[in-house]
Amino acid sequence: MKPSIPKGTRDFSSTEVANRTYIINTMKTAFETFGFQPIETPSFENSSTLMGKYGEEGDRLIFKILNSGDYLKKAASNLLEQKDSLKLTSQISEKALRYDLTVPFARYVVQHQNEITFPFKRYQIQPVWRADRPQKGRFREFFQCDADVVGSKSLLQEVDFIQLYDTIFTSLKLTGTTIKINNRKILSGIAEVIGAQDKLIDFTVALDKLDKIGATGVQEEMLEKGISPEAIDKVTPLFKLSGSNTDQLAILETLLSASEEGSKGVEELRFVTNTIHELGLQSASLEIDVTLARGLNYYTGAIFEVSAPKGVEMGSIGGGGRYDDLTGIFGLKDVSGVGISFGLDRIYLVLEELGLFNSVALPKPKLLFLNFTKEDALIQLKAVKTLRNAGIKTEIYPDTATSNKQQKKQWKYVSTREISFVISEIQQNKFTLKDMNNGSQTVCTLEELIDKMQ
Repeated sequence: MKPSIPKGTRDFSSTEVANRTYIINTMKTAFETFGFQPIETPSFENSSTLMGKYGEEGDRLIFKILNSGDYLKKAASNLLEQKDSLKLTSQISEKALRYDLTVPFARYVVQHQNEITFPFKRYQIQPVWRADRPQKGRFREFFQCDADVVGSKSLLQEVDFIQLYDTIFTSLKLTGTTIKINNRKILSGIAEVIGAQDKLIDFTVALDKLDKIGATGVQEEMLEKGISPEAIDKVTPLFKLSGSNTDQLAILETLLSASEEGSKGVEELRFVTNTIHELGLQSASLEIDVTLARGLNYYTGAIFEVSAPKGVEMGSIGGGGRYDDLTGIFGLKDVSGVGISFGLDRIYLVLEELGLFNSVALPKPKLLFLNFTKEDALIQLKAVKTLRNAGIKTEIYPDTATSNKQQKKQWKYVSTREISFVISEIQQNKFTLKDMNNGSQTVCTLEELIDKMQ
């Protein structure tokens, strides 16, 4: 039986790791330019930390970890007989792999609140796990790259995050991305004016699926959730809301005039879009999308989602929003937060499809010592150590060549790894240096060799 890996996971080659590192380093540079500090949290959390924070759909996608030892010993026998997996899970599993980085971050803030200076700006780049159905751009293990600010209610944070998206995508030469924006208060206002405020979560979860299942699918799901046909008829025109950001805001302002919360959402959205219009974006565009809801229950203000350039078949490559009461679930009230996430794996696929990895080079030595005679081994090793101490990436071919065939193998290694300089011979403590770029050869001492390499 051939070895394999679980569905929805991947191995990464050296080239893929180099490309991913390029993306991550680009993000880190931008995060730190904008004043964010790095943190890390454990791969798994207590189940109580995660469960109930993502809605019913999200909870089903959390990977649970079985308790150590005889995990069935403490399980109630009647639950085992009934095969009631939902009730049984809490008795046999106390921990779970993190579903995202936001809820663990909220837990981190509450747990370390006395050590943190607010507003606290953090970025975090770590893997997360979801028991989702694998498909293109959707994996069960993937990296999230998050940036969040907690402790500030200022809408300048939303403006900052839009600029952060634009800065990173510009640095990656990923032009033509669309940053979609909405506001949860607007969604609440719509639910209020159509008489469906008691079904707000069902309403927003269904609305968020418009791109996937279409208007008819959304209407059917709303009906299934108990939203009246009259309410659905009132909201249907919003499915086709179009025009400039200014035009859409004017329509929404009229529609939501009877809702205090909805009007507040329009006001917040107008401030953000107008400010970005004045500041300008380098390579992305900002568009209002009133159907943008995102399924997560904790957004209370702005909602973001980033689409790949047109012509690239890919789901969202980023998203986020404001979550004024997220830390409240862990007992810390009145701490407002807003954050965004970058989908590293999807961004990778987009860059690959658009051929934007050409400039990314694999790590390799600058200088290689060929290994043709055993007599030179100690001299070579000492020289390699000296060169490395001088900060020069140096390598020695490990196997001594005892035939022309083995020598050719070493030269092929040089060619395949595109190594620029080679030491092919050592005589009387002098090194024959070959420049593989132009074929020239020079004989030099170790000191001269270090100078040339530096």
